Amino acid sequence: MGVSKTEIFTKQQNEIAVFMKAFSHPARISILQNLFEKDTCVCGDLVKEIGLAQATISQHLKELKLLGLIKGKVEGTSVCYCIDEAVWKHMKTLLNTFLDHDIKNQDTCC
Repeated sequence: MGVSKTEIFTKQQNEIAVFMKAFSHPARISILQNLFEKDTCVCGDLVKEIGLAQATISQHLKELKLLGLIKGKVEGTSVCYCIDEAVWKHMKTLLNTFLDHDIKNQDTCC
C-alpha cells in the first residue's frame, strides 16, 4: 500500500480529514453521542449502552483519543472519558467553514 502523501495537502485539509475519520464509523458516533448525553462516562458504561464488546469499545475510544476529540483520566480501575471541549469547538469551526461552501455555476456543470 502506498504512502498517503499528506505533506502535499494544506494543514487545514489534513485537519479536516483527521476529524472526519472520527465520523467514519457508527460506533464512534454513538460513543460521542453518549459522552455528550452524560457529560462524562466510564468505558464499562459505554459497553452496556452501545452493546459492543469491551475490546471493540476500547479500540474506538483509543481512536477518538488519538484524534484529540476525547480525553480520559484514570479513576481507580476505570478510565473516565469526556469530550475535549477546545478540540470539539476547533473541529466545529473547521468543518462548518468547509461544509458552508456553496456549489457555483450549477448550470454549466455536467
